[in-house]
Amino acid sequence: MISKNIPALSDILDDSFALVHMTGMRQPKAAFLKAVEDGTLNYASAEHDSIDVTVNGDTAALMGKSRVHAAVIGGGWHTWRLRQDLHLVKKAGRWKIILAEASTY
Repeated sequence: MISKNIPALSDILDDSFALVHMTGMRQPKAAFLKAVEDGTLNYASAEHDSIDVTVNGDTAALMGKSRVHAAVIGGGWHTWRLRQDLHLVKKAGRWKIILAEASTY
């Protein structure tokens, strides 16, 4: 996201992917990728405070807490204390993110 590597992002996100922003807005994969690419969502850095992963067969959950320096949706640059809850599935031997839910901590 920081380097705006859209092919790499697209590869790790399942076609069914959605991001639920801390505002509650639900953004599907194509809209999320476009927002990163066009600068609607700008990410400069992320410092991770914790990352916890639980794997159950072909599903997994990741809960991360990070300080993310970003400028989003026309706002100025801020450092956000973000919690990301990621839900993943293993398809054809590869992990794909199907849902990301953001909140503050």
